[in-house]
Amino acid sequence: MNPVFRRRIINRHSDSLKRYGYHPNALYWSNADIQALRFKVLAEIGVESGQSVLDVGCGFADLCGWFSAQSCEVSYTGIDISPDLIEVARQRHPDVKLFVGELFDGRFLAREFDWVLLSGALNEPYHDQGKYAKKVIREMYRISRLGVAYNLLNSDVVRAPDLQSFSPSASLSYAQEQFGDASLRTDYLDNDFTIYLYKKS
Repeated sequence: MNPVFRRRIINRHSDSLKRYGYHPNALYWSNADIQALRFKVLAEIGVESGQSVLDVGCGFADLCGWFSAQSCEVSYTGIDISPDLIEVARQRHPDVKLFVGELFDGRFLAREFDWVLLSGALNEPYHDQGKYAKKVIREMYRISRLGVAYNLLNSDVVRAPDLQSFSPSASLSYAQEQFGDASLRTDYLDNDFTIYLYKKS
């Protein structure tokens, strides 16, 4: 990631944490219900108890708590570029693996996790026509064993200079061309969509 963008993201989250504390607003979610709905859709790719999950851009590791609330006990790992958010996540979830950095800093092995999930971490505007997002998606696919689920903002609805949004149809076409078995979810929020990528175990 460009060092300037990296520092900008870290600073934005530091400022939002000071402003909101432990709250979905600190992660730029409107409320906890919307956050939980996105988690639910991601998990519906097929995550089951006993499987391993990497949460990319994990923030406070709220996804870990969401799985526990669903009685779905996964082996959870989280990574986030913000050291401030990870500090809070470690206080709330002292028994899970949490890393500071972007995805590539983790140096994860191929097929290391059953599922790799990402919620909202590609909403930052990189002004690169989606090149960084595609790089992240390819890496997520490489380190997954069963598949990948990620959500993106819908460019048909969201057009804001401080957010990065994508075309659902173009995103699905890219996923199918690059990875083969891919599907699209648009049935839960007007401004958001989710892509599922499946791998043969």
